[in-house]
Amino acid sequence: MEKFKVIIVEDVPLELKGTEGIFRNEIPEAEIIGTAEDEVAYWRLIKQQMPHLVLLDLGLGGSTTVGVEICRQTKQTYPQVKVLIFTGEILNEKLWVDVLDAGADGICLKSGELLTRGDVASVMQGKRMVFNQPILEKIVERFKHSVGAQLMHQEAMVDYEIDEYDERLLRHLALGYTKEQITTLRGMPFGVKSLEKRQNELVQKLFPHADRSVNATRLVVRALELRIIDIDNLQADEA
Repeated sequence: MEKFKVIIVEDVPLELKGTEGIFRNEIPEAEIIGTAEDEVAYWRLIKQQMPHLVLLDLGLGGSTTVGVEICRQTKQTYPQVKVLIFTGEILNEKLWVDVLDAGADGICLKSGELLTRGDVASVMQGKRMVFNQPILEKIVERFKHSVGAQLMHQEAMVDYEIDEYDERLLRHLALGYTKEQITTLRGMPFGVKSLEKRQNELVQKLFPHADRSVNATRLVVRALELRIIDIDNLQADEA
């Protein structure tokens, strides 16, 4: 790894000292040209001397949004500068998404293995989406859950013989649409009576042993349980 200049943005003195120690002991190619505890100090530093890398904490002064804005403005103003997030926000997944949208080159969580030479080298070599082990474990867990849910959906569609119009009917019932409103959706070739027939057929499929009437609410809940419709992706079709 070639020599490079870095600015560290960190507002907790003890954590800053530890981060400086990591660079000193593990990444001697790095020259720390300055440290900043807030956005004012950071912008003053970067205007004085341009770094190759900004190691950015997100929780500055009790605010998480400051770090995201520093990242966004840095990537917009100095697109050649690498921004690696090094944060203790280990549970705030929304924040991770925000900072990736802001252009961060990677995220390392302050847990487990912390910051490694390999993480920094990957960023400096131009790799994007660089993550350390703690955040990778969370990403993989979410990926496995997402794939599992998708497989359950596909299996339920086959097992219960659900077609496109059944799924659209159930999804819009879940969104609070009336059958009259559903008939107005683009590409929906059925009237109210046909939709009522479909709903009754769905009840028979999803409640084969029901000994009493099943209303639309129970039907929708059952469809959610079986993953026929996904509560995280309930979006209305165009009318």
